[in-house]
Amino acid sequence: MKLLHIDSSVLGPHSVSRQVSAAITDRLAKATPGLAVTYRDVATAPLGHLSGSHLAAAQGAAPDAALQPDLAAGQAVLEEFLAADIVVIGAPMYNFSIPSQLKAWIDRILVAGKTFKYNDKGVVEGLAGNKRVIVAISRGGFYGADTPMAAGEHLETYLRWVFGFIGVTNLEFIAADGIMVGPELREKAVAGALQAATDLRAA
Repeated sequence: MKLLHIDSSVLGPHSVSRQVSAAITDRLAKATPGLAVTYRDVATAPLGHLSGSHLAAAQGAAPDAALQPDLAAGQAVLEEFLAADIVVIGAPMYNFSIPSQLKAWIDRILVAGKTFKYNDKGVVEGLAGNKRVIVAISRGGFYGADTPMAAGEHLETYLRWVFGFIGVTNLEFIAADGIMVGPELREKAVAGALQAATDLRAA
């Protein structure tokens, strides 16, 4: 069994999402003998954002030589994702959504014919439904459905849509909320998220 661990926070060791995603991976590794873990940090080794040249290459145009390394990196990212049985993602909220580095990674795994397709009626069919995806999210405030900030939540809602689009139904979120409100709330949120990671069912 293979696990792919993705981190996207730019805060390094100060990151809550990194702390929680590491705890999730550690829990599953200890509970699953022989689990092979692949780690990718898209903040310290970012992928290029999509350009017209990327899209032209995807349509069969000969790519510029300077683009070749990035195309190879994108193919490696896609292959890692396709090979994984479990995907663990550390995803902090930046300005109400995901980090741009994580968006660049998502752009490399949402590939027609690989992770989704349209049928003859134009209806999308997800092709990656055989995966378990666990997302560790951290948010500075509170964005629950019953809060005044609910309309600004474009992190969890976006990721639910993205993974649902490619067929993932085994999708779990562990959230640390309110981490910028104050030290006590931050400590409580982190402790709760780490406990949730410890309580995860085995692979």
